[in-house]
Amino acid sequence: MGRGRQKAKQRKVARNLKYYTPETDYAALERELRQQNGASEGKQTQPKDDDPYAAYYDQYGEYEEEDPWADEYGEYNDADDHRGGDGRDR
Repeated sequence: MGRGRQKAKQRKVARNLKYYTPETDYAALERELRQQNGASEGKQTQPKDDDPYAAYYDQYGEYEEEDPWADEYGEYNDADDHRGGDGRDR
């Protein structure tokens, strides 16, 4: 097959995919969604805590609020830094 025929065939397939609108079976969709919701409602488990430091939050969480050098994002301010904004020593 030449490049022209191949390109025309690809264009035809692309147009079919772009403009093809299948008939949606809303009843089947509703059944599927109900089945998924019913399965998730039946077994409600506690979410698994993947944070390895979660045990320390209760113990040391109060110190985060007491840090006078931390800004609202929890990072330290560079206001007392001896360097300028460009990172060079003055």
